Amino acid sequence: MIYGAMKLSVGGALKVAFRPWAEGLENIPAEGPAILASNHLSFSDSFFLPAVLDRKITFIAKAEYFTTPGIKGRLTAAFFKGVGQLPVDRTGGRGAGEAAIRSGIGVIERGELFGIYPEGTRSPDGRLYRGKPGGLARVALATGAPVIPVAMIDTEKIQPPGKIVPKLMRPGIRIGKPLDFSRYHGMEHDRFILRSVTDEVMYEIMKLSGQEYVDMYATAAKRQIAEEAKRQQEREKPARAEKAGRAERAEGTGRPRSTAAEIAATADTADESGA
Repeated sequence: MIYGAMKLSVGGALKVAFRPWAEGLENIPAEGPAILASNHLSFSDSFFLPAVLDRKITFIAKAEYFTTPGIKGRLTAAFFKGVGQLPVDRTGGRGAGEAAIRSGIGVIERGELFGIYPEGTRSPDGRLYRGKPGGLARVALATGAPVIPVAMIDTEKIQPPGKIVPKLMRPGIRIGKPLDFSRYHGMEHDRFILRSVTDEVMYEIMKLSGQEYVDMYATAAKRQIAEEAKRQQEREKPARAEKAGRAERAEGTGRPRSTAAEIAATADTADESGA
């Protein structure tokens, strides 16, 4: 009942405001279990996909969304429960992964739709990254449920990481044909099979999304981006110190303080533009 009310309110609002388009909805079974494996571009992916489906879909969500104290925390928890998010504590390393797998298997055993992002985290730059050979493949092989590849289109432009207020534009959802991995049933602990299943799914997602594929994990890419940003800041320190020194010297010559401030502001603007 809560999910239905949330779907009508949240899903209806999203449809009216953003008018998401969808292709391949006929590939979603009218009943019975299935795993929807999607690329992950934005926080909003977990809302746009359910908005275009007639059936409930359950995603894994960080437990912090459900345990934050205060009024805001309680409202957030109610919202995530209402839209079908399942809390999993992901702070415990391997144990966290096992908890997510058990949760996914439980969803499938109830005959429902289970949503998962094989990349494990949002793409840092809009490209498609290597899928992690864990949750997706193990749930699929343990249950025999079909895997349906899904491509979210342009959601990263609506709500890039770190942005709270979304941009009004039209995203898309492209849904592929179900993939049958029943031939590997019971082999969910064979790492070579897990890798093969995951790569096959990622290949189908790549074809649907048209994204450039990067053969590395998104988590590693995020670390590289953060490290490069830190190195860039270190490289810019001498130049920024020199600019600040020029501004101080200009102020010391008797120029009005506002002129020195303008010099510093101009230098910062040039730096940001790459000049």
